[in-house]
Amino acid sequence: MGTEIERKFLIRSDAWRGQADEGTLVRQFYLAIREGLSVRVRVREGRPAMITVKTGVGDARGEYEYPIPDADAAELEAARVGVVIEKRRHLVPLGDLTVEVDVFAGALAPLVMAEIELPAIGHPVDLPDWIGTEVTRDERYSNAWLASNGRPE
Repeated sequence: MGTEIERKFLIRSDAWRGQADEGTLVRQFYLAIREGLSVRVRVREGRPAMITVKTGVGDARGEYEYPIPDADAAELEAARVGVVIEKRRHLVPLGDLTVEVDVFAGALAPLVMAEIELPAIGHPVDLPDWIGTEVTRDERYSNAWLASNGRPE
């Protein structure tokens, strides 16, 4: 079983930009969303399309990812639940970790969020000043919720 351990945050300022890479475009959509389960297709520039099944809620969740042909991803989009999420994902080094900063486009703009994947629950993280409120346990900031309901106000 794959496990994803991550924390999510809102961004307080643009100070992260000086340390970030140029980012990659990401398009993703959901095929199924319900409490404790989501099935997502993600197309990221320069990489193969992936289908991902996530289980559970909270900081540590089951995560199963598999590459699929780009043509399959394009066909599956017609069966999506909610809207397609478009964002640019930037990577920012943070000691032995990496912060993924997502700058959302379209109806979700100007939302900007950071995700930090951790090697273990409780792994210490020295957060930089540009990271704001933690929203890890606020479902309104999950990508599945955003696809179904739009940006939280």
